[in-house]
Amino acid sequence: MKTLKVGIVSREAYKKRTLAIAKGEYVPPKNEPKIWFESLATLTQVLSDQNRALLKLILETRPQSLQELADKSGRAPSNLSRTLRTMERYGLVHFEHGPNRQLVPQVNYSGVELELSFQG
Repeated sequence: MKTLKVGIVSREAYKKRTLAIAKGEYVPPKNEPKIWFESLATLTQVLSDQNRALLKLILETRPQSLQELADKSGRAPSNLSRTLRTMERYGLVHFEHGPNRQLVPQVNYSGVELELSFQG
């Protein structure tokens, strides 16, 4: 399983980067982060100790439904669903359809690598 490379960039810088890519003025190198967080605070919220433990639990136990994950984690299904949807927006998890139309959470990466520059 691969490691996800993430970076931190301001919203304004991200918009400039996206426009430059759309105009063909900038081609992102292959080693550039795939996911960008607006701040270190946002990154630490998404990858809190509790959320990293949840990702590890999913990897190790491979729950076949959100309810099974709620039972294993001791977290309320509604809270768990919100947390996983946030992680899904950042590409950390995805959902597959399991038996009886159950949503099965899957972890996309084995870890995260942070690229943080003091320039630009």
